[in-house]
Amino acid sequence: MALLGLLVLSLFHVSLVGSHTSSKHAPSPPQPAGEQSPEGSDNLSFPWSRLRLPRYIIPLHYDLHLHPNLTSLSFTGTVQIQIDVQNNTNWVVLHSKGLKISKATILDQNLTHLSDKVLPVLHHPSHEQIGIFSPRVLSSGRKYFLCIEFGAELAEGFYGFYKSTYRTSTGETRTLASTHFEPTSARMAFPCFDEPNFKANFTVRIKRNPEFISLSNMPIVKTVEVGDGLLEDQFDVSVKMSTYLVAFVVCDFKSVTATTSSGVQVSIYASPEKWQQTSYALEVAVKMLDFYDEYFNIHYPLPKQDLIAIPDFESGAMENWGLTTYRETSLLYDPLTSSISDKLWITMVIGHELAHQWFGNLVTMEWWNDIWLNEGFARYMEYISVEATYPDLKVEEYLLHTCFAAVGSDSLNSSRPISSPAENPTQINQMFDTASYDKGACVLHMLRHFLTDDVFQRGIVRYLRKYSYKNALNQDLWDSLANTCSEEDFISGKHCYSSSQASKNAYLFAGEHLDLTAMMNTWILQKGIPLVTVTRKGPHLLLRQDRFLRTVLPSDPLWSSVQKGFLWHIPLTYKTDASNTIHRHLMTTQTDSIHIGEEVSWVKVNTDMTGYYVVHYEDGGWDKMTKLLRQNHTALSYKDRTQLIHNAFQLVTAGHLSLDKGLDLIGYLQLETHNVPLLQGLGSLQAFYHMIEKRNEIDVTRKLRMHILRFFRAVIDQQTWSDGGSVSERRLRSELLSLACHLDDPPCLERARQSFKDWLQSKGTLNLPTDVAETVFSVGAQEDHGWASLLHTYNISSSAALKGKILFALTCSRDTNKLHRLLELGLEGKVIRSQDLSSLIFMVARNPQGNRLAWNFVKKNWDTLVQRFQLGSFCIRSIIIGTTGHFSSPEELAEVQLFFESIKEQASQLRAAQVALDNVQKNVRWFQRNLETLRNWLNQQM
Repeated sequence: MALLGLLVLSLFHVSLVGSHTSSKHAPSPPQPAGEQSPEGSDNLSFPWSRLRLPRYIIPLHYDLHLHPNLTSLSFTGTVQIQIDVQNNTNWVVLHSKGLKISKATILDQNLTHLSDKVLPVLHHPSHEQIGIFSPRVLSSGRKYFLCIEFGAELAEGFYGFYKSTYRTSTGETRTLASTHFEPTSARMAFPCFDEPNFKANFTVRIKRNPEFISLSNMPIVKTVEVGDGLLEDQFDVSVKMSTYLVAFVVCDFKSVTATTSSGVQVSIYASPEKWQQTSYALEVAVKMLDFYDEYFNIHYPLPKQDLIAIPDFESGAMENWGLTTYRETSLLYDPLTSSISDKLWITMVIGHELAHQWFGNLVTMEWWNDIWLNEGFARYMEYISVEATYPDLKVEEYLLHTCFAAVGSDSLNSSRPISSPAENPTQINQMFDTASYDKGACVLHMLRHFLTDDVFQRGIVRYLRKYSYKNALNQDLWDSLANTCSEEDFISGKHCYSSSQASKNAYLFAGEHLDLTAMMNTWILQKGIPLVTVTRKGPHLLLRQDRFLRTVLPSDPLWSSVQKGFLWHIPLTYKTDASNTIHRHLMTTQTDSIHIGEEVSWVKVNTDMTGYYVVHYEDGGWDKMTKLLRQNHTALSYKDRTQLIHNAFQLVTAGHLSLDKGLDLIGYLQLETHNVPLLQGLGSLQAFYHMIEKRNEIDVTRKLRMHILRFFRAVIDQQTWSDGGSVSERRLRSELLSLACHLDDPPCLERARQSFKDWLQSKGTLNLPTDVAETVFSVGAQEDHGWASLLHTYNISSSAALKGKILFALTCSRDTNKLHRLLELGLEGKVIRSQDLSSLIFMVARNPQGNRLAWNFVKKNWDTLVQRFQLGSFCIRSIIIGTTGHFSSPEELAEVQLFFESIKEQASQLRAAQVALDNVQKNVRWFQRNLETLRNWLNQQM
């Protein structure tokens, strides 16, 4: 599943009621869960008390028949599950949520009913489980068929089997039905064993009206007429897979189709009027499948791969096997309105979801605590696949920022290990976060460089082959990468080492033997990120590792307790001025030293930031780096220069480096010709400015604005208001002109106003250059007529890319009444779809005039927001963190604490609440330590 920038994965929330509630098997008409038991079952109590299902019944095959009615917005269905019983039992316990069970029966292998009576069905709503009682014992070692009839309303949210709508150019609203099951919502569509290690085969049949089509994981085998003017599509039996990967859609969409070199049919589906925006996605999907076939050396196992743009979709995309589903902005590319950033995003999301067809679908994590085995790999494969298939997009320039995002989260005390316990749905939902995706990808990047590309690739191919159609643990990955296997595999002559031999035969790194498991456990099972402090002492480099924290200072009483027990096995790399060699050293102790020689004048540690750690140069080391950048910045790669800028300002926030040292470091940027370090320095200043402009520090705000504009004047003036140049040049243009206009730069405002005036006069027929359209709209939105015109265009546009740019511009208004209206429209969910509400709140909160407005909106509408989105969803997390992210006063910190206290029961379940408090506390301390330093530094620049 691909996260959508800062705000995704919003799940439909259904309140759970008390535990151990018995409920009867309901004859027709079906009755909801929680009602009284029928005669003869009053003495039965629910047989299972755990959240995880019992392991003594294994599903083998589901035969699923569904009839969604897009008029009544409901569906009915039957499921026949072949089960393998491994202990004698009278009970079958499985998952069901919000379904009305009308009948349950159990048949033996000869399809003979075990009972001539209706079987009791008991419900355990808080665990989302049902128990079906068989009067006759189900015998160990035998197989049975569990048959259940059920029905429900199509869900109103974004999970389970839910309804979506779109509007045609003539104003007609059309309805479709789609699914999103990950992580725990297949149980909302049909009763099932809804845990990732209960893999089974699925045969799906869907009844529909002739004006619709239906799609599922597999191709249609045949379509038959079934009476009442209905057709039934019968799909081929699926490969063995987890329930969360099952998918089906009923819609009236159109498609384009092509074939991969190995014969897989690839189709892109979209609503009929957006069909012409599908050609780029088709090209990317075919290229990506061909690439992965070759890279993994395992053919994609299904005959087809469908990609479909769903109008209402909370996350970025979902990797359902053979039927990947996408938000429209993640799949549809309109050359007239989509920017180069939009194009890169679409390419990366498709790369992510198709990587999942192997990592996640073919081999699945054993349980959700290790979702990083799916998501960390898919996130990392985005970079490998796009770099190979679309080198002109320069995707490697973005990997640094993925790792910077991970550092930002991991350097708070509220961070978590990549592999963390998660049992209930709220906990499981929260596993889809920066740790699983971004940190997971960056640790894999470090491991790939550590082992070499070839060893890494062969290891993951070995992992995929060994665990195909199975589930895997962290240890299975380390064993595959270290080329180890079980004693049984070793004796059978497979190409690997026994575990005992592997420890002797471990990889040599910097001349030292390596225990890969011991090393990787320090990165996967331990939270946080190391800070490597480097000190030069004659011919030696002295090293010390600590846990890097931005919320606790070394002078704080808490320091020793938050550092206790943390130790990483760090694969250090470094370069010196003495040669071009990349030196390597494995640091496994708290302190260490390296002999580098007397003649070396400078050392840069963590070459190209291939390692996941922050570096601090003590005792004048930062002064040497500043001098090097000013005298000969190209002695370091652009990645090294970018990392130095990033690390310096992280260390400022953490209290290890003074702000003026960081600002002096980026003084060289007027010499910089590479856009990535330039953007990193600009982003650091921009972050300060966005925080300070929300405070009543008028003088500092004014002087910082003047400094940024003066410092970047030459590069701002070089920008053209066009779509020309390389990807990084176009990205720089978008960022620079956006900031310049935000800082009220007169030339920028004048050009943007003229472009907006031209656009208005053309009545929207003029297509603005996509790289600057958002900036032009943002300036135009400051006038009443411009804002109203943009809202009208937003309402009628068929381009999701254009709508995204306009929505951002609308949130830039300085009129709080307009901002409040946007929030109300988002809450209503008609003009602005509910899928965009969390991003809308975040964007309003970024606006200095909207910061308090957004926060008060969230507090006032908290219950509504929690009802609309699942509590642990990324959407709720992004709302909490996004609205509090720029708070920086002790009073605001106290206010946030007070609000979390008022929703204590919910806040206690949300790690995001602690993350938000950590963020505000970090900001408060930043102001206390750095405001006067910044004021004095700016005065010196005047």
